[in-house]
Amino acid sequence: MENDLVKRLVWSGLLAGVGALTTILAQRVATAIWVRLFDEDPPDY
Repeated sequence: MENDLVKRLVWSGLLAGVGALTTILAQRVATAIWVRLFDEDPPDY
């Protein structure tokens, strides 16, 4: 991994993957909180 372009591509992929997982986790946590507070599914977009 001595090529800077490869390092940048790997970094971009890693950052995108972590961002996607964080978004999914945040949505699940928010849904769980909503269901506990209102005892119903959250509104659809």
